Amino acid sequence: MKAIKYYILIFAGSIMTLTSCMDGYEPLPADEFTYDYLFSTTDSLGKQARQYLNTIYDIMENGHNRVGGDYLDAASDDAISIDMDGEPDVLRLATGRYTASNGVGGDMRWGQYYTGIRKVNILLSGIDKVPYRATYTNALGQVRPLGVTFKAEARFLRAWFYFQLLRRYGGVPIIGDRVFTLNDDVELPRNTFAECVDYIVTELDDIQDSLRSVGTMSNVAEFGHAPTKQACQALKSRVLLYAASPLFNGNTLESGNELVGYASYDPARWKRAADAARDLIEGEGHKGKDSLTLTEDMRDVFLKFYDYGGNPELIFFRQGGNNTSVEVYNGPLGFSGSRMGNGRTCPTQNLVDAFPMADGRMPGDSPAYAYSDADPYSNRDPRLDMTVLHNGSQWLGTQLATWQGGTHNPANGSDYSLTSYYMCKFMGKFQTASEYSSVIHVWVMFRYAEILLNFAEAENESVGPTSEVYNALYLLRKRAGIKKGTEAGYSYGLKNDMTQDEMRQVIRNERRIEMAFEEQRYYDIRRWRIAEQVFAKPLQGMQIVQSSGTTTYSRVDVLNVNFTTRNYLYPIPFSEVNKNRNMVQNPNWK
Repeated sequence: MKAIKYYILIFAGSIMTLTSCMDGYEPLPADEFTYDYLFSTTDSLGKQARQYLNTIYDIMENGHNRVGGDYLDAASDDAISIDMDGEPDVLRLATGRYTASNGVGGDMRWGQYYTGIRKVNILLSGIDKVPYRATYTNALGQVRPLGVTFKAEARFLRAWFYFQLLRRYGGVPIIGDRVFTLNDDVELPRNTFAECVDYIVTELDDIQDSLRSVGTMSNVAEFGHAPTKQACQALKSRVLLYAASPLFNGNTLESGNELVGYASYDPARWKRAADAARDLIEGEGHKGKDSLTLTEDMRDVFLKFYDYGGNPELIFFRQGGNNTSVEVYNGPLGFSGSRMGNGRTCPTQNLVDAFPMADGRMPGDSPAYAYSDADPYSNRDPRLDMTVLHNGSQWLGTQLATWQGGTHNPANGSDYSLTSYYMCKFMGKFQTASEYSSVIHVWVMFRYAEILLNFAEAENESVGPTSEVYNALYLLRKRAGIKKGTEAGYSYGLKNDMTQDEMRQVIRNERRIEMAFEEQRYYDIRRWRIAEQVFAKPLQGMQIVQSSGTTTYSRVDVLNVNFTTRNYLYPIPFSEVNKNRNMVQNPNWK
């Protein structure tokens, strides 16, 4: 009689068990492995389990143009899509044109994240059956079977998925380690926001020493794939920073609703967030070959990972292809052939205005560099030219002409930059090149610069602008190319005796320009609960006109966003509320 094999099929909404009358094993996608094959007692290298684990990694975002072809930041005040006529996903996100039954798949990924969580639970349920012969060395220097790190990696991914749900929806149902079948009662209620935070942090604390440390990665495949102890600490830092932020800590959407935040404000949450960042800054990640620090050239953070010693800022990232995809998607219009770009992401004037002058002082406040409306891009923070291409920028051996009707902003088609800007962050160094050539594009999930910013924000909110807060910002500005300066009362463009509120504004702006297009700004203005104020001002571009050899610059409104309070959190999908009597919808959504 033919043996009956059981196949594990993973769907967005459920885990299903099907039977098939087949002899032996046949080649199948990892999602359709039989349970016995996936956790084979003869697979001493764990090849099947690793392949299955890889399918869970695939659920993690690679943020390059991931939201309907745009960067998520094009749904914030930092950019717009060039495809404004087609109502792209980012425009729907920015303007709140979505409902519980008609969401935006580019970022409302409830089903995908729960698919990942269930796949993790399946792996955890059977991984101990595999008799691993291969070993690895964990963060404590202990030699352990490879299956131990597989479990820790999977739990890290599960913690990541829960955090993604948390910042989008607030408290969500915690599944634990259960693997549900079709006959199980899955009408689970939402856990409180606090319970979700505690669960994620406890998981990260429990697994961090079972993972490797950044200095022990022996090859590119390992470092670019597997999380480390430092990645656990980085995720913990981000989770606790969000938990301490106004949207969830004292200024919640609905008073007393513990699903969407804490019932009352507690300043100790800021201290907990600061301590988590400090642990990474001062801990094992700063010893010997494990040392984390800022990469000398910020552009290299997103282009290098072959040699960890050449990019000591990376903590965790997703590998990209060796290609020109980012350049082709986002490079300036007006070139031809292999030099052609589609200009997809158009930075706003709002973002450009956030960059200080070359001495670190804001435009109009610098004693060394006078800002001129006739020459708005000279003597600015070097990060501006590492992030944004503007009129006069050098690119592909050409001086860009982004004035209306200029070579690199033609107005004779449906697609042209309404802001007169293009994004160049993440791109190769093609300023003087004749054409694009393939480069590695790394999507960075965590880097050391973020940890410095996390610490500065949390420490300032906890105890005020201490010397440690200043020093974190000094490191970032020094790396950017800003000099310490000799002006009395200032260092690196920062006033020495700022109040807590003044420092808060400086930190938020520093985070904006340092982390531009890294999927931080969209959620930052929400967790700070300032989106209403941010979008009270129109998104602007620069209207550039050239006539008789004279170029004039004037700001122009390109988009008005009417942000409403309910958009601070996404609605729980209608399908989930409809099929689960215990599922409570977020405030002001139906």
